[in-house]
Amino acid sequence: MAFTLACWRHMALALTLASTALLTHAAYPDKPIKLVAPFPAGGTVDAVARTVAAQLAVVLNTPVVVENVPGAGGAVSTQRVVKSAPDGYTLLFTTPNHTINPALNDKLGFDTVRDLTTVSLVAQIPELLIVHAAQPYSDFNGFVKYASAHPGKLDYASAGNGTLPHITMALLLQKLNLQLTHIPYKGAAPALNDVLAGTVAVKFDTIATSAGHVRAGRIKPLAIASLKRSPLMPEVPTIDESGLPGYQGILWMGVLAPAGTPRDVVDTLHRGLRQVLTDPAIVKRFEADGVEVVGSSPAEFQRLIDTELKQWAEVVKRAHIKAD
Repeated sequence: MAFTLACWRHMALALTLASTALLTHAAYPDKPIKLVAPFPAGGTVDAVARTVAAQLAVVLNTPVVVENVPGAGGAVSTQRVVKSAPDGYTLLFTTPNHTINPALNDKLGFDTVRDLTTVSLVAQIPELLIVHAAQPYSDFNGFVKYASAHPGKLDYASAGNGTLPHITMALLLQKLNLQLTHIPYKGAAPALNDVLAGTVAVKFDTIATSAGHVRAGRIKPLAIASLKRSPLMPEVPTIDESGLPGYQGILWMGVLAPAGTPRDVVDTLHRGLRQVLTDPAIVKRFEADGVEVVGSSPAEFQRLIDTELKQWAEVVKRAHIKAD
């Protein structure tokens, strides 16, 4: 009888603990969420991260704090998230550096696919191919024709070796079989300044930072690196429609969680982000800055990562690109 009573007590305790665990898990989120970002504070991408975090906090009824952790092209912030508990309270807000880094460094200390779980692709900013106003061509095909006739004579600026503008330009040149000289800078601002000064001829930039200079006539937009025209510059054709089908150069932004994060937690985060990204006020605010809202499924985001990992590995190897 004593044994039977003890069994019942053990069963009652187990059921109580299980119920408590379920209630605790069902309460997610019940404390602040940290969104770790691999770039310094300030700038368009940081603004997107903070806008999303603020609105997600409202949707989930818990604080969502952006923590800027720059370093090693995003590897430092990714390492921090990978090593954190897979409980949904430490997330990564990242960009294409996430898929470029493995091509540049085989000793990152983590596996880009195995150690992280995709939540959602949040937004994207297509790159804009710009040239100094004095260049003797005004459209994409004119640029291609001129560069073909003057191999190695044109130069292009980027924010540094291995950055997205460098990698996407390398991909463009490989597809067109063009030879341009790369001039790396320590950041996008000084690179743009030298294009404005006419020191460098060509650059991949964004509409947000280029629009004012285009209106002032200091630079010319040749084409946008997406599959559809931008409503902010509808007169500028895409590279796709200009003779290079399928070409894209996209600064995307997305959220990932540590591998092993429970599926229902990932689903809660995904639903929350979808709610944020379908808010008309948020969409309008982003579009004014040239930011396109996405809000993909985890599977769609993972497919993008898988595609880019292969693509950038091939581009980096062929162009012999080395990180600074």
